[in-house]
Amino acid sequence: MHEDVERCVRAVRSKDARFDGWFYTAVVTTGIYCRPSCPAVPPKPRNMRFFPSAAAAQQAGFRACKRCRPDASPGSPEWNHRADVVARAMRLVADGVVDREGVPGLAARLGYSTRQIERQLRAELGAGPLALARAQRAQTARLLIETSALPMSDIAFAAGFASIRAFNETVREIFALTPTQLRDRVARGHPAAGSGTLSLRLPFRAPLCPDNLFGHLAATAVPGVEEWRDGAYRRTLRLPHGHAVVALRPRPDHVACSLALTDLRDLTIAISRCRRMLDLDADPVAVDDLLRADPVMAPLVDKAPGRRVPRTADPEEFAVRAVLGQQVSTAAARTHAARLVAAHGEQITDPFAPAGGFPSGGLTHLFPSPEALAELDPTALAFPQARRTTITTLVAALAAGEIDLGAGSDWDEARARLSALPGIGPWTVETIAMRALGDPDAFTPTDLGIRGAARDLDLPHTPAALTGRAAAWRPWRAYAVQYLWATLAHAINRLPAA
Repeated sequence: MHEDVERCVRAVRSKDARFDGWFYTAVVTTGIYCRPSCPAVPPKPRNMRFFPSAAAAQQAGFRACKRCRPDASPGSPEWNHRADVVARAMRLVADGVVDREGVPGLAARLGYSTRQIERQLRAELGAGPLALARAQRAQTARLLIETSALPMSDIAFAAGFASIRAFNETVREIFALTPTQLRDRVARGHPAAGSGTLSLRLPFRAPLCPDNLFGHLAATAVPGVEEWRDGAYRRTLRLPHGHAVVALRPRPDHVACSLALTDLRDLTIAISRCRRMLDLDADPVAVDDLLRADPVMAPLVDKAPGRRVPRTADPEEFAVRAVLGQQVSTAAARTHAARLVAAHGEQITDPFAPAGGFPSGGLTHLFPSPEALAELDPTALAFPQARRTTITTLVAALAAGEIDLGAGSDWDEARARLSALPGIGPWTVETIAMRALGDPDAFTPTDLGIRGAARDLDLPHTPAALTGRAAAWRPWRAYAVQYLWATLAHAINRLPAA
């Protein structure tokens, strides 16, 4: 979009927040770059320059605006609805792969050479993977500087910088302030952060309907791993350097995030996974506008616009849970998953629990990894033999790395490998594609709830006919599923009582 100068100028002049994260506006007379919705007086068009990423603006020598904080804008929805190599690379960069494995590790995951990855990212984003990762480190550093009382040396290494010098130079270059000055600008004081507990605001593009998003996560929550408590969805997270407990509360203009980490190096990855789980980088206006063009869907969209697709923080966990949920009720699926957690999950201590613990519930475990589940005794599963075989085969394939469901996975290849496993049919494949892979066009025409909703709306309700009818909803069929599900009287469609 950044190459459409007239459209970008119109967005900047109207301060249209819908375009935050789609492109960045640099002002040649001031040397700063902003998000389109910056409250400052718009510059003259001849002084504007447009960039596809914050990293590209930084590489061109522009500093981040101190008013609109462009580095903290929602991510571009391009990286969540596209399946090409650039989008896969951006999802992996957000998941911290470059910091952990370097550019060679990123290229290896994508099946390309480092030169090919560099060339494709530069061509589309104006910056290579190292610059993109550097911009992300700067944003992590800023979060830690402004929301914690950690020493600057701890922040530098937690954000992924190799040295204090690189940390200081990057912060000064991007924010035109030293780390200490950046902290001093914060008016709200410095909360203690020795435990690694942080309070953050996760931005999104409006509108956002929290009902099905948080309602689905709460209704399907696995005891010990997830829960709804005090108006927040809470869950444990398995991360590269440790684990975390997160509490997410919907607010009118952001999602409030309380995050307790065992290792602060996992901050960026934890935020990225929470954003993906809540689909916060979606473009709801584009989705809803397309669905409104269908006269059957239009009333559903107008009733509660901005529905997101409830996804997952751990795609391998979700794949196992999808198989556990085959042909059983939501309550039964939770019970089966809770048994696996109790038998094979890693115990943790809930850092948000009051002294003496919660009266009931609480977060007690991480969901077991595929490696841990690979050791389970199939006879301990309360399933028919065929279902046991499906679970053990899936777990073995995930543990061996034969199926990649991660942020940079190839969606078509993942579908093909899942389909090749015994007992995994189209419903399971598309459910995993929708919620674990994040494919916005995943569609489940065999789902009983979808077929029932279609019948009630006088839509075709056989799988083949419904698939044909749904062609008009592409590439947003996963969102159409949310609107169809919302017609049902089910707990997944409403926020639980606080």
